[in-house]
Amino acid sequence: MSDQDTPPPFDENSPAQDATPSAQEPAQDGPPPIAPTGPAVGDGMTSPPPTGAIGLGQGKLSQSDERTMGMLAHILGGVTNFLGPLIIWLIKKDESPFVDDQGKEALNFQITIAIGYVVMMVLSFVPLVGCIASLLMMGLWVVGLIFGVLGGLEANKGNVYRYPFALRLIN
Repeated sequence: MSDQDTPPPFDENSPAQDATPSAQEPAQDGPPPIAPTGPAVGDGMTSPPPTGAIGLGQGKLSQSDERTMGMLAHILGGVTNFLGPLIIWLIKKDESPFVDDQGKEALNFQITIAIGYVVMMVLSFVPLVGCIASLLMMGLWVVGLIFGVLGGLEANKGNVYRYPFALRLIN
């Protein structure tokens, strides 16, 4: 019983006596002493450079980066149509669920706007409808720009934004 009473005091004082058991049992306690000692610092020093240099989504984006990328996906749509949201979504979709969602939303909206442009361009060649279709094409650009800015403002606040009309082609 005295042997059974002895281990509980060792467990209570284990932080003060961890060095002795780890020195006695290097095979069992080998990995924990490695982490607090010098080799962990060496591992920490070698890990960040490849992660920062490669940037393959090994780390999560910060909240401000998520909001910025979500905002850019929406706002770039007004200038670059679907190319801006597509590039941001393809590059950052694996790093953040928020950027993945907002990038898809902006991309779907810009694809919807692009389909509207094609329809209006075809209609602009019809003799009586051509003038109206040309005006509607400019109006469609303004609507896309306004909703893109609204989406960018909401994404910058960290809110999920849904466009009032968009074909959900990319899920």
